[in-house]
Amino acid sequence: MTDFLLENFWVIPLYSLIGAVITLPWSLGIIRQTGPRPAAYINILMTVVGFVHGSIIFNLIWTRPAEQFVYHWLQVADLDLTLSFELSPVSFGALELVTGISLLVQLYALGYMEKDWSLARFFALMGFFEATLAGLALSDSLLLSYCLLEALTLSTYLLVGFWYAQPLVVTAARDAFLTKRVGDIALLMAIVALSSYGEGLNFSELETWVTGHQLDPTVAALLGLALIAGPISSCAQFPLNLWLDEAMEGPNPAGIMRNSIVVSAGAYVLIKLEPVTTLSPISADALIIVGVITAIGTSLMAIAQIDIKRALSHSTSAYLGLVFIAVGLRQVDIAFLLLFCHAIAKALLFMSAGSVILVTNNQNISEMGGLWSRMPATAMSFVVGAAGLIGVAPLGMFWTYQRWFSGSWDVDWWLLLLVMFVNTFSAINLTRLFRVIFLGEPQVKTRRAPESPWLMAVPMVSLMVVTLITTLAPIQWPLWLSPNIPLPLDQSELINQYATPLLIVSGALGCAIASTMSVRKAWARSSNFTVRFFQDLLAYDFYIEKLYEVTVIAAVSSLSKFTSWIDRYVVDGAVNLVSLATIFSSSALKYNVSGQSQFYLATILIGVGLLLWSMLNGQWSVVTNYWSSIM
Repeated sequence: MTDFLLENFWVIPLYSLIGAVITLPWSLGIIRQTGPRPAAYINILMTVVGFVHGSIIFNLIWTRPAEQFVYHWLQVADLDLTLSFELSPVSFGALELVTGISLLVQLYALGYMEKDWSLARFFALMGFFEATLAGLALSDSLLLSYCLLEALTLSTYLLVGFWYAQPLVVTAARDAFLTKRVGDIALLMAIVALSSYGEGLNFSELETWVTGHQLDPTVAALLGLALIAGPISSCAQFPLNLWLDEAMEGPNPAGIMRNSIVVSAGAYVLIKLEPVTTLSPISADALIIVGVITAIGTSLMAIAQIDIKRALSHSTSAYLGLVFIAVGLRQVDIAFLLLFCHAIAKALLFMSAGSVILVTNNQNISEMGGLWSRMPATAMSFVVGAAGLIGVAPLGMFWTYQRWFSGSWDVDWWLLLLVMFVNTFSAINLTRLFRVIFLGEPQVKTRRAPESPWLMAVPMVSLMVVTLITTLAPIQWPLWLSPNIPLPLDQSELINQYATPLLIVSGALGCAIASTMSVRKAWARSSNFTVRFFQDLLAYDFYIEKLYEVTVIAAVSSLSKFTSWIDRYVVDGAVNLVSLATIFSSSALKYNVSGQSQFYLATILIGVGLLLWSMLNGQWSVVTNYWSSIM
C-alpha cells in the first residue's frame, strides 16, 4: 500500500481540484435543496485525504535523498516539454504546510462564513486555490511552476473579489491581479530566455547548468533581475507591495492563506531559482536591496495602521523581505526556516483577527477594547502567534534567528541591526494591537462580544498547539541546502556573542515602547502638525499609490490617449481615404459604360499604349544619360 501511495504522490494536488469540480453543482446554484454545506464538506474531505497521503509519504522519505520524476508532455521535433515533480523532504514539508493550514482554514471558514449565501462558491475557489499551492510545492519544473503561478494569480483575483457587489472589493481584486501580472510577465520572459540557453527547465538542473555555462555578465544580470520580478510581485515586495494591503477586502479565511502560504509560495520559487538569481552580483544585490527597503518600509507602515488586517499584512511583507535578504546572501536554509516559522505564526494571528472581526463586525482597532475576558481563546491565540513572530524563546522564530547568527553563516553587523529593527517594530505593532484590542475598557462594539463559535475556536487552538510543537524545528533541521560552506565556529565571534542578547533586547524594547502607545477614536489622528505628517506618511504607505498615479498611471494614460488619437485620425483616416477614393473612382467610371465594344477596345489600347510609353520613356532616359556620359 505504501509503495502505491509513494509511486502516485503526484496526484495529491488533484484531490483538491477534484473536490472543487465536484462542488460545482452547489456553487453554480444547480443544487439548492441541500444548502451549500455539502460543498464545504466535500472539499474538507478531499483536503484530509491529501493531508493523510502526504503525511504517509513524508514519513517514508524523511531521510532519503531527493528524487525527480519526469513526465513528457509534448515532443515535437527537437522540442521536448516535460513536467517534473520532486520527491524530497523539502517539497513534502512544503506540501504538508499547505494542506495542513488549508485544512484548518477550511474548518475555520465553516464558522466564519456560516451565513454567507455563496459558501459553496467560496469552497470551490478554495479547492482550486489549494490545488495550485500543492502543485507548486511538488513541482520541479520551471514551466509547470509558472503555469501554477498564473493559476494562483487567477485564484487570488477570484477570492479577493469574492464579494463582487462592493466597489472597493472589485478595485482591490483588479489591482492585485494587475500587480501580480507585472511580475509574471517578466518571469515569463526570463523563462523563455533561460530555455534558449539550457536543455531543461527543471529546478534541480539549475545548479549543474550554472556550473557548465559561462554567461555574459550583462546577460546574467538581466536574466537574474527578470527571474526575481515574479517573486517580488507574489511576495508583495517593494515596489509591488500595495496589492497585499488592498487584498484584505476579501474574506478573512482567504486572507489567512494569502498572508501565510501564498506569499510563501512566491518565495519558495525564488529559493529554488537561487542558483540563477545569485549568478550575477547585480541580481544578488538587487534581492538584498529590495528586501532591506521592504523590511524597513513596511515595518514602519504597520505601526500607523488602525485596520487590524492591514497592520498584519504589512508585517507579512516585512518578514518576506528578510527571506529575500537570506536568498541574496545564498543562505537558503535560513530562508526556508523563516518561511516555515512565519507561515504558521501569521496564520494564527489572522485567525485571531478574523475571530475579533466576526464578533464585533468591525476592523477598526480604535473602536475596540476589553476583549481579553470575553474572548480568551482568541486572545491566547494572538499572544502565541505574536510571540512566534517576535522571536520569543523558545518559539521557532527565536531559534531561527539564533541559528542565523550562530557563526555558521557569513553575516555582518548591518544584517543584525536590520533584524533587530524588524523585530523591534514587529513587537511594537503586535503589542499595540494586543493592548488596544484585548486590554483596556470595553468599547461600544466590544461590550457584548462573545467568544467565537467552536468551528473557529478549534482550528485556532489546534494551530496554537502546532506553533508550540514546531518550536524545535529550526534546531532539528537536518538538511544543508545552501550552496555556501559553513564557516568555522570561531568566525564572526563578536556578532555571535552579542546577537542573541541583542535580539531579545530588541523584542523587549518594542513591547515596552508599545505599552505606552494607545489608539482611540478621539485621537486616532494627531492634531500636532509634525506628528500628523509622519502619521499620514506611514498610514498612506509613503504615498506610493499617489506616486504611481503621477508616474506609471499617467504615462500609460497619456500613451493610450495618443494611440487612440493615432487610431482614430491616422489609421482610420487612411482607411476612409482609400474608401472615398474607391467610391469616387467607381462613380466616375460608371459614366464610361456605353455598351459598345469598339469603345472598350479603344480604351484598352490607349491604356496599354500609355503604360508602354511610360516604361519606354524611362528606359530611353537611362540610355540617353548613359550615352551623354560616354560622349
